[in-house]
Formats: sequence, structure tokens, C-alpha cells
Amino acid sequence: MTPRSTQGPPAQAVILAGGLGTRLRPLTDSRPKPMIEFHGRPFMEYLVEQLRDAGIERVLMLLGYLPEVVQDHFGDGSRWGVSISYSVTPPEVQTGTRVRAALDQIDPLFLLLYCDNYWPLQLDRMWHRFAEFEPAAMTTVYRNTDGYSRDNVRLEDGWVAVYDRSRTAEGLKGVEIGYAILRRDVVEELLPDADVAVEEAVFTALAGRRELLAYPTDHRYYSVGSLERLPATDEFLARRPAILLDRDGVLNRRPPRAEYITRPDEFEWLPGAREAVALLSRGHQLFVISNQAGIARGAMTEDDLMAVEAKMLADVEAAGGRVDGAYYCRHGWEDGCDCRKPLPGLLFQAQREHRLDLSRTPFIGDDDRDGQAADLAGAPFIQVTDDRSLLSIATELIAEASPTS
Repeated sequence: MTPRSTQGPPAQAVILAGGLGTRLRPLTDSRPKPMIEFHGRPFMEYLVEQLRDAGIERVLMLLGYLPEVVQDHFGDGSRWGVSISYSVTPPEVQTGTRVRAALDQIDPLFLLLYCDNYWPLQLDRMWHRFAEFEPAAMTTVYRNTDGYSRDNVRLEDGWVAVYDRSRTAEGLKGVEIGYAILRRDVVEELLPDADVAVEEAVFTALAGRRELLAYPTDHRYYSVGSLERLPATDEFLARRPAILLDRDGVLNRRPPRAEYITRPDEFEWLPGAREAVALLSRGHQLFVISNQAGIARGAMTEDDLMAVEAKMLADVEAAGGRVDGAYYCRHGWEDGCDCRKPLPGLLFQAQREHRLDLSRTPFIGDDDRDGQAADLAGAPFIQVTDDRSLLSIATELIAEASPTS
């Protein structure tokens, strides 16, 4: 592979948004699928706003079906703080034809999105990986360990070894979801004159040449691609405020190293922690994220853990608060699981089960492992210290969320 110089992250995003949306009828009888509304706003607005917040300056929308609905709503994009332009082709053509028709409007380096997928974009992290390897292209791949969708890629050592749009090849594991950083010259080289899907032409060829880098993620994406996906997407885009909380050292006094809280009477609240939980729960969903290796080491049983949890929840309820869920890693230090912090497995489990956006969900912990888990999950990290208690953090968060007078 020939090294390619990289000047800086893309400033332009190209959104494929021209399809007929037949799987969403009758919702798409009068509007394209990215204009389906959630909480009073079209899905495409959420995409445009996340692109703006990531530093994208210009958005090119490749339209086909009912293009005027999109154009009338977004105009030149100034209302959203970006510059929006359009390329319109017949609704029946495939994405390759749409891209080919717009090549003179596309930057040398650009971000490609599908109009029906939303994933919490962290362009700075993506760019760091892209700049490190200098690939021909890089695309985001949902690892799909939960079987959320049908696999269409196979990864090897961080690269896409197989891309199969038909999803029929053997050994596939992972879903390509867009959010791809592409070079225009590579697209021009690989895109044939025939009417084909751009991803099938470009990604298939690059995977065969081992030039398609993967940006793997365990954060679930949300879609307007089919009717059955809409309820989960609606819940996700409701963006109910949520906070993740470590337990030992944040809520209660941490036991000595290699010792565990095995009985309810050993659970001792830190000063102000119970009141902090009650305060936070008034406006947030709260989830506890905790390593409890004492089960694997034989120091305690599952029943012991549940008894301690019951005491914790009862105390919170008595203080007028609520905890919405608790997630524990029960494995030993050497078990090789993906849920023991500093790995982020428990954070992703909470994300999937409660439709959280981890990029908007702080994790409050007290040590480096918590911070590392938050970083790997793409969640903001707030640290409890001797000088900064959970109650002081809670007070700050509530003050920040309150409207100014």
C-alpha cells in the first residue's frame, strides 16, 4: 500500500439520502426516510447537528426521492451552523451513480454517512486512527457481539478482510454502518460507470486489497432503515439524561484491596453519597457499574451480592432517590472477560439495554480503571476524590443542567 499524506480531518460530510424507503411505507409515501420525525424533529436533523458538533463545516446531501422535502427543510444549512448543498439524481439509481454525479462537489477527503444510521460520532478519535495507519479508506464497524443485525464484514487485525453486501459469505462478524473516511481519488479509481452501490464497489475492492481500515465499536447504532427499528430509535433519540456510577469508593467506603463487601451490614455509605444519589435521580436515570470479583474468588456468593444490593437500593429509596439498574462483573482478575473494568463491557451492556448515548452519559468513578473504562466507551469521566465528593459533583451537575435566570 502506498503511503498517503494526511493534512487534517475531513471538513465535509456526504450523506447518501436518495432511496425510495420502500420498507418504511406508508411513512415514506410523502417524505424520504431521513425526514421521519422523532420528538418533533426529522431524523436528518440529528445527523446534521452531530456533524456540526464534531467540527464538520459542510454537508453535501445526495438526494433522489422527494428531494424538495429535504431541501425546503434545511435550505443552505445556516440555521444549523453548517453549509448544506445538494446533488439530485433519479430516485431509482443506486448510490454509486449518486456519488459519481457529485464528484465535482466532493472534497479530496470526506466523511460518508448513510442517511438511515445514527451512531455517536467521535471524529477526533476516528481521525487519530486514520492518521496513524494512513489507509485508502476507513469505515466504522459495529462488532455485533449481541447479534443486533446481520453481519456483512470480517475483520483481521483491525482491517476489513471481507465486505459482503449480500451478507452470505462464511465467517462474517461485524456490521459496516457508514461513518467512513474516504479519499475522493480512491472512489474515482474504483467506482465503475455501471449503476452500482458505492459501498459494494469501493469497500469490496479495498477489502480485497487490505486497504480498508476498520474503526470498530461496541456502541450500538440506531436506524430508520425498517419499521421494526423505529421504536428503539425513538427511545434513543429521546435522550433521557443518565449517569453511570461506580460503587465502592463512590457510594460506599471501599474495602481493603482483595477484600469484599459480603454482607449488608458491611456496606457503609460515604458522607453525602446517599443524598447525592437522591439528588441526581430526580432528573437522571442512574446505573451502578461495579467489579465484584469476590464471587469468582469464592469470597462471596451471588446471594450475598444481591443482599448488599437490596440494602443499597432500600437506603436510596428511603432517602427519596432511585437507582434504575446495577451491572456487576463477577469474574476473576485473570478470567479474560470484557466486562471487568478497565474494560468497558458493562458500560456497553447498560447502553444497549437502556438505549443510552454514552457520549452524553457521564461515568462517575474514583480510580484509574473507571477512567479507562469510560474512555474506551467514549463516555465523559468525572472522578471522586478526597476533595471532591459525589455530593459536590451532583450539586455541580444539577447546577449546570438548570436553566439560567
